[in-house]
Amino acid sequence: MKRALYHRARRNAIASASHPASKGCGGVAMILDLKRLPILETERLRLEPLTAADATHLYPIMGDPEVMAYWDVPEIDDPDIVAEIVAGQVETMAGGRAIYWAMRTLEGGDFVGSCDLSDIDRWHRRAEVGFMLGREAWGQGYALEAVRTVIAFAATGGLRKLTARTHLGNRRSEALLEKLGFTEEGLLRGHILKDGERRDCRLFGLLL
Repeated sequence: MKRALYHRARRNAIASASHPASKGCGGVAMILDLKRLPILETERLRLEPLTAADATHLYPIMGDPEVMAYWDVPEIDDPDIVAEIVAGQVETMAGGRAIYWAMRTLEGGDFVGSCDLSDIDRWHRRAEVGFMLGREAWGQGYALEAVRTVIAFAATGGLRKLTARTHLGNRRSEALLEKLGFTEEGLLRGHILKDGERRDCRLFGLLL
């Protein structure tokens, strides 16, 4: 499932995504205070805030054409681009506009993927959720486990709406979102240009 900043591989795009959030939130109670980035645990996973060092673990995942089949860009074969992407995500977290977690197993500490809350809008109390899992970890319920915990964290932190976007045909991600209670809210026709073709995307939402 596509997520913010992963597809912005070039330095200028990452920089533009890191601009301060727009003003106008005065008077709204503080939600998701990110001065201390949260560490979450599930039955089998530990979700830790992503660091620059995690680019090494994400590189082989983002270089896998099967993993990237339903993302906005093809697989990435340049580790420097992955490092730039992760650096942009870390910067965005420092600005309080997103949280990106590295997903590691409690037993053994193996890196299996990442998940996130991005585009956090404190005024409207909403955010977008996303996840990426290495192919060797597919089919084991890790994404379901992690995102369920992220949803609980978002609700406890005061968010009231989550959205997610999938490429049309990505039944694996769609089934997971439906299992988590998301419902389809619309079809984004020709939303993505990939491999010379325009792709439709499905938009999902969950009220908390």
